[in-house]
Amino acid sequence: MAEETVRPSGTVGSAAPHDEGCPELARNRSSVLVACVGLLIALVLPELPLGRLLASATSTRDNIGIEAIAIPFATTAILLVYILLVERRSVSSIGLRWPTWKSFAFGIAIGVILVVVMVVSFSVVFPALHLRFNQAAMNNVLHEPWWFRFLLVTRAAVFEEVCYRGYPIERVQELTGRKWIAFVVSVAAFTYMHLRYWGWAQLIPVAFAAVVLGLYYIWRRDLASNMIAHFVADGAGFLLPH
Repeated sequence: MAEETVRPSGTVGSAAPHDEGCPELARNRSSVLVACVGLLIALVLPELPLGRLLASATSTRDNIGIEAIAIPFATTAILLVYILLVERRSVSSIGLRWPTWKSFAFGIAIGVILVVVMVVSFSVVFPALHLRFNQAAMNNVLHEPWWFRFLLVTRAAVFEEVCYRGYPIERVQELTGRKWIAFVVSVAAFTYMHLRYWGWAQLIPVAFAAVVLGLYYIWRRDLASNMIAHFVADGAGFLLPH
């Protein structure tokens, strides 16, 4: 009697196992689908015209509040609930945990670096390349009350770090097995997200911030610290007296 071949999966014979008989393959495919849906929530849902449709029948102030604050916070909440209930994972799977003193120390330091980059961009790089900063867009934000700008800065720090940093970097790396692909997806999505309001010139400091924040997250996997850095950088531009 010929010797039978025993496969590592425990099947006997030479034929490859069918997908139906391999629960591990089914689980892997299910995990891929779940991660892809999560990426759609994080990266695509905020770009849908839902906010503009909801805001069409309201005042100008309400328009800004719905599209710039309510929709991003709602997206963040939906994604976090999706992680907990659908993926059945903790939020630590996207680097979100209680901050420590190191979170604040490193976060503030990275935030200061980003502020320096913005100052150099606007005072040196833009003039050298004959680019114009979108002052009208900046003035629109600065004309809002301080409390409203505080909400905008907080929204940016929380929503953008969850949806454009922690989640895509972790899930794309899991899907592809390549850290650099996850990094590129995060940088590209974050940079593109700022195009609609700020214009092309502003993408120079935004792209640099995306690179710094992306590398920083990959280094420490501390999303709370990323949020602190993001808040410091945006707060310097939108909350300090001008």
